[in-house]
Amino acid sequence: MPRDYVITLCDGPSCMHKKSKDLKEAIEKELAKRNLSNKVKVNISGCLGMCKHGPVMIINPNYTIYGNVTEKDIPELIEAHFEKKQVVKRLAIEEDHLYNRFYRVFGDVNFFGKQMRITLRNCGIIDPESIDDYLSVRGYEALAKVLTDMTPEQVVAEVKRSGLRGRGGAGFPTGTKWELTAKEASDEKFVICNADEGDPGAFMDRSTIEGDPHTVIEGIIIGGYAVGAKNGIIYIRAEYPLAVKRLEKAINDAKEHGFLGKNILGSGFSFNIEIRLGAGAFVCGEETALIHSIEGHRGMPRPRPPFPSVQGLFDKPTLINNVETWANIPVIIIDGAEWFSSIGTEKSKGTKVFALAGKINNTGLVEVPMGTTLREIVYNIGGGIPNNKKLKAIQTGGPSGGCLSEEYLDTPIDYESLAKAGSIMGSGGMIIIDEDSCMVNIAKFFLEFTQNESCGKCTPCREGTKRMLEILTRITEGKGVEGDIEKLERLGNMIKKSSLCGLGQSAPNPVLSTIKNFRVEYEEHIREKKCRAVHCQKLITYTITDKCVGCGACKKVCPMGAITGSSKVKHEIEQTDCVRCGLCFRTCKFNAIKKS
Repeated sequence: MPRDYVITLCDGPSCMHKKSKDLKEAIEKELAKRNLSNKVKVNISGCLGMCKHGPVMIINPNYTIYGNVTEKDIPELIEAHFEKKQVVKRLAIEEDHLYNRFYRVFGDVNFFGKQMRITLRNCGIIDPESIDDYLSVRGYEALAKVLTDMTPEQVVAEVKRSGLRGRGGAGFPTGTKWELTAKEASDEKFVICNADEGDPGAFMDRSTIEGDPHTVIEGIIIGGYAVGAKNGIIYIRAEYPLAVKRLEKAINDAKEHGFLGKNILGSGFSFNIEIRLGAGAFVCGEETALIHSIEGHRGMPRPRPPFPSVQGLFDKPTLINNVETWANIPVIIIDGAEWFSSIGTEKSKGTKVFALAGKINNTGLVEVPMGTTLREIVYNIGGGIPNNKKLKAIQTGGPSGGCLSEEYLDTPIDYESLAKAGSIMGSGGMIIIDEDSCMVNIAKFFLEFTQNESCGKCTPCREGTKRMLEILTRITEGKGVEGDIEKLERLGNMIKKSSLCGLGQSAPNPVLSTIKNFRVEYEEHIREKKCRAVHCQKLITYTITDKCVGCGACKKVCPMGAITGSSKVKHEIEQTDCVRCGLCFRTCKFNAIKKS
């Protein structure tokens, strides 16, 4: 039955963590209590991207967006919005309008003002578990078009003309990869979706699948038709249960509606998709390591050539693209390569999804045209740095990327510009770092991650990153010596040149970029034994100021007995005995302990 209103609740990971499911039950109960159930429909959607404001709720028509909604707000909200026809202003998010690519106003939210949603075009709009919802927004129209009106060669040519580049990080031209796979003569070919998203702070691919699984599936089927494959595999981490659940339902629904299986839409083309779960190894994001994992082997890369398009899964020609790349395919087919290539820059076409994390007001998921500057993302979309802190760095490209200083804020986001600045696009992680962070420690954090995730197959990566980490650890503990910076640079450049796969080749990037842009912090750690951000534990000094009232609380918690003093008399810290655990600093209620 048609309803007068539709309430859409975001059910992405952040909103789910804040109990959006309980919110849905509370809304339905309140609607029933007020006899409004026949007028208002309640839907669940994927991630809207506004993670800071979760749980997020949209009410249509009029597209009013409410944020930070709790169960206790529901009675007031239902009464005001549906009975009194009033907006609950304390919960409403009201700013600028967003024009969604697929011809609908998305809401009064400045967060969306400079975005253009192509990959995320349906996320937050449709119920991700409803194939009928997907069909209502031109779902599977692209598949029908290629099967009825286009040859495989024409599909490949259209993707080539679009200028789409792989969104997994390397930026290889998608159409060229398709063409190479299509030209290979073989009795069997495979298509793989790489959904092994493992970058710290990244959740683009997972949210795309959770919010719109059918668009990824449709793209994969089109890719299979274009290159002559009959079987597709989605390789996804087992630690993403919601994404896996929605993929499984979407695949089953697609089969029931004739979009998967034998003789799809009566075209004579048959194609199937299965899901393979990964165990969470970061190196399996590299395509040859991923292939080994699917085959049942340990996920370790192999030298290329031969490339997967020639010799991939089970030694058969294999087409591999990541989630975001596949999600762009239906749009290119429906709206045409010319339209898609009109977005972005000369060499980087279309849009890019980023996961905004770290010290920024509007954490969440954003999608912007290529060529948008870092400044626009940080300040116009991200809302700037909390507590009026100063921006220190922007880390792009995940643990394989680089840290760019404030002077690079006007850098356009495209593959070439970021590489020239000393970073990479990567899969789309973007971590904002403020003045309270230590760049030496940041570099150490990312190197710890990549060193731990190294598969150990090649010596430069296995041993080189270990040696670099040892030097960084020494520097952050105040044991650095002259020449350590130069050693890090030599080791980093050697590892980049001689490692077997992309993990090792990019692992030194955070270290090399922080040395380039924040060398003075390394020098202070080594020469002055000082951390300007007061972050490196072994370099912190705790002193008791004249604010001390002699309560003795700090003295009681000190594990080393380094604090002395009588009751109601200012205490002292014996620096030679202090292990810099910080318990005294956290315990003092009078702000009488200074950290420097």
